[in-house]
Amino acid sequence: MRTSHAGAATVPPDHVTHRPDPGRQTPGRATGASQGPADEASPGGPHGAPAPASQGARTRSQHQRRKRIVQAAAALASRGGVEAMQMRTVAERAGVALGTLYRYFPSKMDLVVAVVSEEIDLLETSIERRPPSAATPAGRAVDVLMRATRGLMREPELADALIRSLIMAEVDTPFGDRMAGLLLRVSGEGLTLGSATEEQVALAGSLGSVWVHELLEMLRGRRTYEQIQRRIEIAADRLLAGFGA
Repeated sequence: MRTSHAGAATVPPDHVTHRPDPGRQTPGRATGASQGPADEASPGGPHGAPAPASQGARTRSQHQRRKRIVQAAAALASRGGVEAMQMRTVAERAGVALGTLYRYFPSKMDLVVAVVSEEIDLLETSIERRPPSAATPAGRAVDVLMRATRGLMREPELADALIRSLIMAEVDTPFGDRMAGLLLRVSGEGLTLGSATEEQVALAGSLGSVWVHELLEMLRGRRTYEQIQRRIEIAADRLLAGFGA
């Protein structure tokens, strides 16, 4: 069992992938030693064109570097909130040059969005591995949202920082659309943002908004896990009543 930083909510464990801490993986690496995507010339074919094998290796290297940066940002936010995600500190923890970090993520908000996207990726993996089995659309949606709650509450400081940053963000983020898409997929048996009606998209988005509000209340110590589950069940029953079983 796990208790949130507010000390009020006990969350059941869930089978999720734990995020590695890159700060432990790259000790002593020089901050200026790593190269960014624009710096990574590879020897290869004529006229300086990289050979296919070298190009593939470079792509993998860039992917691994980006992943390490996101993991470093998440590790810092989980300990000190978004304020701890200083770009220079993230670069040092990830073992990359500051210029490289800015080439991947031009702003701190870009980093926040990337960390949130990784959390949603974990949730999607969980759903693919173990699809919701409830008989009703509302039941399946509640399953997804409570899995998301358990996943985020593994690191309540990180959850609080991410949710607050997304709410206050002055730029568009994919968080709402991705959550609405997940809810449509499980509630409407394969519905997508493209195939659902405007009303269905709005209802799924509204349920996602209810969940975000309840999650914040839980982080503030005003709700228990059981209380927010009950509230989300009530909201899902009403909002998804017309989706059909």
